[in-house]
Amino acid sequence: MDHSPETEPELPPNLKFLRILVTILTATMIAGLVIVIALLVTRFPKSTGSSLSGISEIELPAGTKATAFTKGNDWYAVVTEQDQILIFDTESGDLRQTIQITAK
Repeated sequence: MDHSPETEPELPPNLKFLRILVTILTATMIAGLVIVIALLVTRFPKSTGSSLSGISEIELPAGTKATAFTKGNDWYAVVTEQDQILIFDTESGDLRQTIQITAK
């Protein structure tokens, strides 16, 4: 039996249709993957070295150890092991407010 391209039997119509659907699905999945990767690359913020923007060193009161940090527009806060939230001014670095966290 010679199976050269000239003598190969033609595929049934439903198999041709299935082949086209699989090809379209493959192309759609590849395009979707490229779009997702492009969105992830363009939407994530660029790292500029320091997310603290202007804060080079945080001076905590003696005996305190930081467990968490967050930043607002003109302030930043440090949560300590002593269950306190220390709120500092971004410009001067001065302590603005101390909040004691109490258990319910």
